[in-house]
Amino acid sequence: MSSKLYIMKNEVREYRRTRELSQADLAEGLGVSRQTIIAIENGRYSPSLPLAFRIARYFEVPVETMFDPSEEAEA
Repeated sequence: MSSKLYIMKNEVREYRRTRELSQADLAEGLGVSRQTIIAIENGRYSPSLPLAFRIARYFEVPVETMFDPSEEAEA
């Protein structure tokens, strides 16, 4: 039996670019690795709930604006 992995769609890349931040800048601001930011932006990784809230707070938007659980993409 194969199980599918679903990743929530997110707006991280769009918000980062709007603020003219590099992936490294955002990673440093959030206390994570650049690789984590890359994986989130590319839909290969869904952040933990605490990290999702940190990202939303960083951009001063509600978490449901940044991450849309109703828009899952198959990974």
